[in-house]
Amino acid sequence: MSINFLQAIEFMNNRLSNIENGIARIEDKLDFSIQLQRNHLIRIKNGEDVDDSMILMGRPYNDLSPEQAYKIYSDQDGDFIMIDVSSNKYQGKRIKGAVHIPLEELNRRYAEVQSRTLPVLIVSEQGLRSIQAAELLVKKGFFNINNVSGGLKFWPAFKFKQAEVG
Repeated sequence: MSINFLQAIEFMNNRLSNIENGIARIEDKLDFSIQLQRNHLIRIKNGEDVDDSMILMGRPYNDLSPEQAYKIYSDQDGDFIMIDVSSNKYQGKRIKGAVHIPLEELNRRYAEVQSRTLPVLIVSEQGLRSIQAAELLVKKGFFNINNVSGGLKFWPAFKFKQAEVG
């Protein structure tokens, strides 16, 4: 009889642990959802574009075409941070004024990005590493993250104004 009682207690403890883990996952999802909604509200408050897919698909960062990003970059009155997450081995052109933090180092160097609400433009060689960087920065609590689709190889200044190259 005592063995059955102990087995029943162990079963209930396991079930309780599973329920607690489930609640913790729900809390994490809820926290992320609230953070995402705040992200969208900050963008709207600041008069910035909020892509429909950000809202409909629940994407926490914005995808910008190189032309859209270049427009922000070229605006003398605009305030933003540009991060180049391309590899140290990348030998191509780099954007003047962009902070170079390779994706492999971003998890420990993200504190170098001074503002969590200022628009952050993230660019990489081909736009793939920048997606990973955008997701990482959102998880670190940054609200205004923008991935530059296509990356450095499609940056408009590299086609037209060589003076913009850093």
